Amino acid sequence: MPPAQAITYAIAGCSEHSGNYVPENILVDTPQDPSSRWSGAQQLPTAKQWVLLKLETLSVVKHPCNMREFRVYVGLNSHHMMQVLHTQLKDDTTNETFPLKHMNSEGICFPTRYIKIVPVSAHGMSFHISIWYVSISGIADPLYVDNIRSRYEEYRETVVLRHVLKHLRQRRLLTPYQNILARSNIQVEHPIVTALHSSLVLQGNWTDSEALLSEASSAGLLDAYIQCCQPHSQWKRLHGVDADGDTPSKRGGHAMALDPENGLIYLLGGWDGQKSLDDFWVYDVSAERWRVISHSTSIEKNGPVARSCHKMVYDTKSGCIYLLGRLGDGDILKPEDHQELLRRAGEVPDGSRSTAYCSEFYRYHTRGLDVGKWDLLSFDTASSGGPPLIFDHQMVMDCEAQILYVSGGRVVDGDWESPKYSGMYSYNVRTSKWKHLQQPPISPRSGHSMVLDPMLHTLFIFAGQRDDKYLSDMYAYDIASNTVTELFSNFSTSGGPDACFTQRAIIDGQLKEIYIFCGLTRAQPGCALTILRADTPNWVYQYTHPSKPGKWTKILPEVIREGGEPAEVPLPRYAHQVVYDEGMKRVFMHGGNAGEVNTQVEDVETEVEGSGDEDRPSRVSKETRLDDFWTMKLLRAAPEEIIRRAKYQVRQQQFREMCEEQPAVKALRFLQTQVSAVVDHTNPEETSVFRALLGHLFSTPIAIDDGSPESISTPKETVAGLLEVPPKKRSRPNTPDEAWTSRLDDEDEDEMLMFDASTSAAVTSSGQKRRHAVLLMEEDPEETALRDTSTKPLSPERFRQRTEVFESLLQFVGEDGKQPMGSLLDMVDVVSDRFVLEAMY
Repeated sequence: MPPAQAITYAIAGCSEHSGNYVPENILVDTPQDPSSRWSGAQQLPTAKQWVLLKLETLSVVKHPCNMREFRVYVGLNSHHMMQVLHTQLKDDTTNETFPLKHMNSEGICFPTRYIKIVPVSAHGMSFHISIWYVSISGIADPLYVDNIRSRYEEYRETVVLRHVLKHLRQRRLLTPYQNILARSNIQVEHPIVTALHSSLVLQGNWTDSEALLSEASSAGLLDAYIQCCQPHSQWKRLHGVDADGDTPSKRGGHAMALDPENGLIYLLGGWDGQKSLDDFWVYDVSAERWRVISHSTSIEKNGPVARSCHKMVYDTKSGCIYLLGRLGDGDILKPEDHQELLRRAGEVPDGSRSTAYCSEFYRYHTRGLDVGKWDLLSFDTASSGGPPLIFDHQMVMDCEAQILYVSGGRVVDGDWESPKYSGMYSYNVRTSKWKHLQQPPISPRSGHSMVLDPMLHTLFIFAGQRDDKYLSDMYAYDIASNTVTELFSNFSTSGGPDACFTQRAIIDGQLKEIYIFCGLTRAQPGCALTILRADTPNWVYQYTHPSKPGKWTKILPEVIREGGEPAEVPLPRYAHQVVYDEGMKRVFMHGGNAGEVNTQVEDVETEVEGSGDEDRPSRVSKETRLDDFWTMKLLRAAPEEIIRRAKYQVRQQQFREMCEEQPAVKALRFLQTQVSAVVDHTNPEETSVFRALLGHLFSTPIAIDDGSPESISTPKETVAGLLEVPPKKRSRPNTPDEAWTSRLDDEDEDEMLMFDASTSAAVTSSGQKRRHAVLLMEEDPEETALRDTSTKPLSPERFRQRTEVFESLLQFVGEDGKQPMGSLLDMVDVVSDRFVLEAMY
């Protein structure tokens, strides 16, 4: 990639400006000249104001510079632009740089020619919006930009054509559909899905259709859907001990780190309700045994003192563990200890350090020549550009880049009445340098969660506590561009968990899933009462792109084990620790605080896992700390279950067609045997649909043995033997315009809107609307070649019915294997008799 350079631009337009404060003033950087700025003619929010910039050459823009809140839009022309930035400036004289989004959700880089800056608010309501200076940098290399533009245009052409092809096939225009496929290098879907459409919709070959469902499963086409199914947790308590029969004692606020290559889980410190701990353990997953590394790291050379609410991370490259932060017994070092720690860190004790609260930074070697040894990397990270002494923070490591990231945490400075919070820092292991990272949109906090997706180089930061408020916001921090995207301001209103504190989170970057385990919540929103709910659910957060809001799903408990015995599950807790083995897909959880069992925990302070002198907050008494150790895996629907659901839909359609074309007794027998065989009779929704099918049999004129249609007359005892609940009868319409479909009465009417588009409305002289067909939906020549000459062509209604079933089956197929989501019609708006094609990004 060519390096970024300054991009020359001109003013292409703007909203009304004030006096001589013309937009051309932002082209030059003269901060000492008060007139060298653009200023809007009116104050916000009275009128919308904007400045439009036109780049001298087509470029890939990455950085604009220097209002308070504002938005930035880019585009190839000034009439079609998309938002790439929404942020705010600080109220000072320092220039600020903001990376611009230059890739869409599919990872396709796009060029731009126009940039539009739209102010949202100003610093001070009495001031007009002013912009002093804007500089733009990006890539303007002609060859590179031309390649980017070609790829972007190809992407857009592909998206448009795939939607067109989907629309043509829905409307039974199969000949132009095949012509476009033959003349383009586009694949609408996986070949198995194409074969399913042919066998199900065009031929009505039910046996082949069901066989193709199994082929789709074998090809992995159902995997994405299975991954999105609501999971169940399967917990198992681990009872391993060490050679002496011991295990780590009861505690909370401890730290754990996983060595995934060797299957080892390290555990250090914590608070047992009376004192801080400094014991160090390791658990061998395969051997199911604990081993104590040190009963007291405090007496080890360079070892950490007793602590809780600290964090550890494991470096898979070096086999080292990094440890930072603490809430210890007192947190005030004696003068002699202060000097000794300086010497151990390799620093000269010259008396210049007066801080009583030092943030030591440790490294432990699990292998190599220094195996079993501790290094004191820093006596006080704050003195070298790192965070101050903190607890209840978060720390993760990018092992490939050899960089640690530390977020938030409450600062330990002896002033417990005025809480202070740390920011975001990175530590480069190779250079041993700390860096303070900008993060204006993310408010400082403690007791939150932070996880790293190493493949997408993105940090997810969410929840926690600030002052007396529990938080339910979520952010994605893009490391490469140093940009923050707010995913949720309140995920509780978007189907996610309640605002929470000391919850634990882990990530599976391969599956793009984050697993969240319960913590403390509020009794009610805005209430100060802190509780630990007995029914607190655990959650899964699934995302496809880190900068777009994902989906929250509750993890259902495993209620009944095989054999009918109730499943053993851990107690709700907080201040526990979890690690995740991505290869084994297993969660490991140890200890924590269960509060007062079966009793609400009132006003638990964030530092419940520490201890201290009289100046520190008092602790909650009679709490239950735990020493149990668990492993959990998520159970989702098996492929066989998804195939069964799909077969149920296919056989429903087969039954509906039998009701019209074959004797009633044969249709009834098919319903009782073949359809019933693929129904989950323990599922109320499926059984309700199953019962409604019999109602369809009643409402449909059928053929009897002599070929004459008459209403069905089934003995009541036969019906009662088939179904316990009387079916809901549905009247069959008699007019062609109201022909039956594959929908049942309780299905959403909106699902049929896409097929209603084949008709339009005309207004007669009397003012009444008259419907007429735009498309007749008659048999296409492509179908004739597939149809046996002895069979009749499909009616338009039957084609619609089968297409509905086919598209319903596509819910089980991953995005990469099926036609695009949405309808081409949804991209067209009728405005003032003009059709506007919306952007298909």
